[in-house]
Amino acid sequence: MKHLSNTILATAVSLALTGCGLYNKYESKVDTPTEPFGTSQDVREATGGTSLAQMSWREFFTDPLLQQLIEQALANNTDLASARIAVEKSEASLQMAKMAYLPSLYFAPQGTLAKFDTSPWSKTYSLPLQLSVDIDVFGSITSKKRAAKAVLLQAQLNEEAIRSNLISATAQQYYMLLLLDRQLDILIQTDSLWKASLETQKSLYENGKAYSTAVNQMESSYLNVKTKIVDARRDIRAVENSICQLIGITPRPIERSHLLAADQYHTSARDQRMFDTRYLRIGVPAAMLEHRPDIRMANAAMEEAFYNTQTARAAFFPSITLTAQGGWTNNAGSMVIDPGKLFLNLVGSLTQPIFARGKIRANYKISKLTEADLQKKYVQTVINAGNEVNEALADCHTAREKHDYYHRQVEVLHEAYIGTHELMDNGKAIYLEVLTAQENLLSAQLSEAANMYNGAQAIIALYIALGGGTDATP
Repeated sequence: MKHLSNTILATAVSLALTGCGLYNKYESKVDTPTEPFGTSQDVREATGGTSLAQMSWREFFTDPLLQQLIEQALANNTDLASARIAVEKSEASLQMAKMAYLPSLYFAPQGTLAKFDTSPWSKTYSLPLQLSVDIDVFGSITSKKRAAKAVLLQAQLNEEAIRSNLISATAQQYYMLLLLDRQLDILIQTDSLWKASLETQKSLYENGKAYSTAVNQMESSYLNVKTKIVDARRDIRAVENSICQLIGITPRPIERSHLLAADQYHTSARDQRMFDTRYLRIGVPAAMLEHRPDIRMANAAMEEAFYNTQTARAAFFPSITLTAQGGWTNNAGSMVIDPGKLFLNLVGSLTQPIFARGKIRANYKISKLTEADLQKKYVQTVINAGNEVNEALADCHTAREKHDYYHRQVEVLHEAYIGTHELMDNGKAIYLEVLTAQENLLSAQLSEAANMYNGAQAIIALYIALGGGTDATP
């Protein structure tokens, strides 16, 4: 009957403590902005339908050569490998927290030699097994376990974030390589045209129809293109080396396609679709928050802080420990018996903190303040995420608008260059007009190619900002 009464009392205490919140599970109650992505026109155009974030990176990046590079990066990158190790460490910590419910068992043999005056030596020994268990009446062990689970989730999400950023960095470097290839093609073609212009100017000079200064100016511009070609090739080598670092290999040429390539004066319109906001979908803003690792990490951090507060609160209550000891000994206290006999000892202890120099209360206050701080950081993380999406959409919209302008500008300047060159051949235009037409055309061609890269970079940024690239498939 007494045992039954104790059980009922313990159950009643546990239920009462549950009502006080010691066993409550974490629920996020932080108010976040209802329209984190903004309300601009390009945001309204992109909202709805299937979101980019729901696409795997293989669906999003369809270039097979880029896919190979991303696979290599995911397999070899050291930062991602470190993140995976951090996950394994957190898993071990969680397993240890779960094992805290189980009793601890120790084997602690000891022997003693004793002698008094002229009496013979007495030999005593003890071969005990000691078992100790903490009774989690006030939820301390449970809260620590749940906090460890939240830490594991943060480690897993950090791995996702690093993985997503690695995919983004690899893709951006790859498209930078395509841009440099395109610019190098433009410069090589320009080199051929300007060489022809230089030969024409030399011929006019030899026939007394031009001055030596015209030849010198033409040759200077031609040599300037030569130096740009050298710089472009060096830039290509630098980007290739950067990609090799990302994918964990020694420096070597990177095989790639020519998605940004086009004919000399016209850019293919098919590539405009990739950064056209009319074809992009960000989905429903509130739902898209679930895809970003940093937002999920911020929520997991709040969860960890919640359970740390629960643990700090439990420290105000007593700790209960049951200890059992049994084994074989020949030490009977006042005498030594031989052979030894079995012994058994059972002890229950309760420790109630009364004065701990303010440590318990301070820890609880710090835990509550940490919770409040992480709630504010969570809201700011949501705001930052919305801003990133808004900025990426704006960049896509800008690249789309500029695309047509650059396209037409290249056409017009190409016609101007051809016409000016013909006038110079007929002695109706001076060399400065031809130089100006050549340089303007080159500048427009390079700017058009750069804008295509900016558009590609913007759509990659939008994909990552929405939480894309975090699917578990390597």
